[in-house]
Amino acid sequence: MTIELARQKRRKGSMNSRSRKLMLSPVQHLYETCSEVFADGKAGFVPPPKDIERLRSVLDNLKPENVGLSADMPYFRATGSDEVPPPVTYLHIYECDKFSIGIFCLPPSGVIPLHNHPGMTVFSKLLFGSMHIKSYDWVADVPYSKNQNTHHEDCKCSPSFPLMHGPSEWPISMSFIPLDAKMTMLLSAVAALQHEPRLAKVHADSDLTAPCKTSVLYPNAGGNMHCFTALTPCAMLDVLGPPYSDDEGRHCTYYNDFPYATFSGDTGSLPAEEMEGCGWLKEMEKPESFVVVGAMYRGPQFVEN
Repeated sequence: MTIELARQKRRKGSMNSRSRKLMLSPVQHLYETCSEVFADGKAGFVPPPKDIERLRSVLDNLKPENVGLSADMPYFRATGSDEVPPPVTYLHIYECDKFSIGIFCLPPSGVIPLHNHPGMTVFSKLLFGSMHIKSYDWVADVPYSKNQNTHHEDCKCSPSFPLMHGPSEWPISMSFIPLDAKMTMLLSAVAALQHEPRLAKVHADSDLTAPCKTSVLYPNAGGNMHCFTALTPCAMLDVLGPPYSDDEGRHCTYYNDFPYATFSGDTGSLPAEEMEGCGWLKEMEKPESFVVVGAMYRGPQFVEN
């Protein structure tokens, strides 16, 4: 009798749990799923495949009305000129040190430039509209380009500076240079190398139209560097785990992309067929034309656990 009562209690508890999930608003369900999937989140953390599919399924079923959006809202009206992309609006829904949830609202011709997601797993759900996406992943076995075809006017020292050697191995002529000057040269050389183009492989270069499956990128795969161009008014909901953090070294870096033939580099170790779809990415400052306007999220609310 006692065993049977215990079984009934377990069944009742399981049914109550399922009933609660059915009663949750979509945005509450999203928040709670993110909290569970990224409970152990930190830089470089990738949720297990089961959790990836679980969160992807929640996002796949999300609709614009679930977050209070429609294509006739002011965020999506065409503005600006042919030369300058229109502003992009960001609706902040939630952020903690484990994950963030937000929506990018793009008018026609709105652009989010090519940028990275260091150490992050990112879920992107196109709620409505059409956009073009282009994304890259680094070609891991190829070092920075030697950049033999171009000249960096902003580079004040030679990239061949002996960064990997101690002071005892520096050229004799450098022994007479004051220490502070040596450090300045060293830091300049590091900066020069950081701004050298790097080889990357195109992951996606196509148009997306809602409804479509949620895309997922990872720290080292899935198109970690991407850019978007709105073909129509569109809204993209992003879940970042963990979010950007300057304090923790997760900066958003922007890039220019160049055809493979633009630069020469140490690519001899890669088969010719692997060079197809490759290009060079070079760091740049955030484009002045990229304007993001923050706005208050006015959709259905949720309760934080």
